Amino acid sequence: METVEMNSVSLKRPRSEDDVANTDEIKRQKISEKSKTGNDSGQSVETVTEQPDKSLLEDTKNEIIPNEESEEQEEEELEDSDEDGDPESFADMMKHGLTESDVGITKFVSSHKGFSGILKERYSDFVVHEIGKDGRVSHLDDFSVPVDDEDPSEETFTVLSDEDKQRLEELQLLKNKETSVAIEVIEDTKEKRTVIHQAVKSLFPGLETKTEDRDGKKYIIAYHAAGKKALANPRKHSWPKSRGSYCHFVLYKENKDTMDAINVLSKFLRVKPNIFSYMGTKDKRAITVQEIAVLRITAQRLAHLNKCLMNFKLGNFSYKNHPLKLGELQGNHFTVVLRNITGTDNQIEQAMHSLREIGFINYYGMQRFGTTAVPTYQIGRAILQNNWNEVMDLILKPRPGAEKGYLVKCREEWAKTKDPAAALKKLPVKRCVEGQLLRGLLKYGMKNIISAFGIIPRNNRLMYIHSYQSYVWNNMVSKRIEEYGLRAVPGDLTLKGATAVHIEEGDVDNYTIHDVVMPLPGFDVIYPKHKIGEAYKEMLVADNLDINNMRHKIRDYSLSGAYRKIIIRPQNVSWEVVAYDDPRIPLFSTDLDKLEGKPLPVLPPDGKFRALKMEFSLPPSTYATMAIREVLKMDTSIKNQTQLNTTWLR
Repeated sequence: METVEMNSVSLKRPRSEDDVANTDEIKRQKISEKSKTGNDSGQSVETVTEQPDKSLLEDTKNEIIPNEESEEQEEEELEDSDEDGDPESFADMMKHGLTESDVGITKFVSSHKGFSGILKERYSDFVVHEIGKDGRVSHLDDFSVPVDDEDPSEETFTVLSDEDKQRLEELQLLKNKETSVAIEVIEDTKEKRTVIHQAVKSLFPGLETKTEDRDGKKYIIAYHAAGKKALANPRKHSWPKSRGSYCHFVLYKENKDTMDAINVLSKFLRVKPNIFSYMGTKDKRAITVQEIAVLRITAQRLAHLNKCLMNFKLGNFSYKNHPLKLGELQGNHFTVVLRNITGTDNQIEQAMHSLREIGFINYYGMQRFGTTAVPTYQIGRAILQNNWNEVMDLILKPRPGAEKGYLVKCREEWAKTKDPAAALKKLPVKRCVEGQLLRGLLKYGMKNIISAFGIIPRNNRLMYIHSYQSYVWNNMVSKRIEEYGLRAVPGDLTLKGATAVHIEEGDVDNYTIHDVVMPLPGFDVIYPKHKIGEAYKEMLVADNLDINNMRHKIRDYSLSGAYRKIIIRPQNVSWEVVAYDDPRIPLFSTDLDKLEGKPLPVLPPDGKFRALKMEFSLPPSTYATMAIREVLKMDTSIKNQTQLNTTWLR
């Protein structure tokens, strides 16, 4: 996981006397907001959660696979609409969730006094710009399309009627028994026929066209060139040899995760999502800017989507001969606004100087471990123990905490009957892990849980064991810092290239805490040669695991291990404190604001409230929440925030 995804949380702490004055003002502001806007806005006394724009095109987990669209759309609607319980009951249910200490997050590196602030009061308060492998930060700053004589005319996109497009899409997706679609040429000229031919072939990959005379009228006949296979393989013969096979572009998106965004683009382009590639997934509840590559789709066609898509913009188009690969990035640059901060100027300066000079502990963030009463690391531990009944039980058993209503009913049915078919009937959304496991049990039987579990997509299955590795790592790093502080000591590990070596007594002065790494447990790593090395063994023994035998009889679940720096020092750190009165106004300009020439609102120098705007760059696989935690000195878990807040609105 490369960047953090968070819901809006009010990062608050028990107040000292110094905070009291600000507290009353903050409460007045939030109550005022609520009275002005009403509950429909998602705003509450303490915490604000904007709702996704429901007009963003029906939604998106749809690939071009005949007859599945309606089922998936129905599941999306169920996922979006199932809002169980009032704010009080939700807060009460979240008391069963995890806190940071539950997953080993217990230490700070700085000495400043913490303070409160609200993160992601607006999703636009959290902006992520991808940093490519060449060190260039991705920005959307150009909507122009590369000039290409091979591109169809702009008329291509308007010559077909909505009815024609509907019929052609149904033909392309094999949704009816028709083998062809006839389009009458109303104003018959060779130029008009050429435009229609181009429109069908470019907008509906996999269809071919020909001209026919019928009763003295000219018709363009569209038909399938190569059956279903054509859907996955854009027409090779229509792509100029002089042009790179991949169109690279910058995707600017708001309040949508990367895969959902690609599914939306795929749906509108009528292609499969697997022709897209990217270097990393980005946050949902944020504005993010990243590079995407797509195979043999023209920049002109992509740019046309800007006219019909909400919450997305595409630009900075170029043609290249290569796709993008996961992990081929230097990191991400974050712009974060913490609103309603209570810290003094001195506290803020101390906190930000410490972040810039020392950094933060490179913990795995709370989202690594799930949000319910059954942490993902517990399931990972059961997998490594080869305890498959426990795996099944942990995933399916009833659990306290905040969950969709249909999941609660499914779990209750499972506990009562242990019948996969009966439990599955309670579950309208079949794509969730519970639904996939139940389908597996229905297919393979209760005595073959391993095969049933294998129906769950591989990445989801591996998430559980990676969560357990992260849980061990967090705990061991906290012990390491408690035992030895923020200095390198003999027996610590550091990397020489990609190889880990122990720091020897005579060399210890050549290293700092920023050079020290610690292992995620596995069969291909070494451990520190001091007390923490023994602590690893003790922790795994307590979990009925052998640190010297991390190979699993199922190859997918064998852990090789890895190394991770224990302290991360962000780059390009900057900050400023701004005053404001209206919590709804933006406090900085986005790429899209700049392109559209939107001026930043004039902020009052003596505004009632203060916000901390900070920027920093992080390498891949680090968590921005952990950097923010270090600044505020606050527990970032949902459980802690709901206990501190009087009201929590989802």
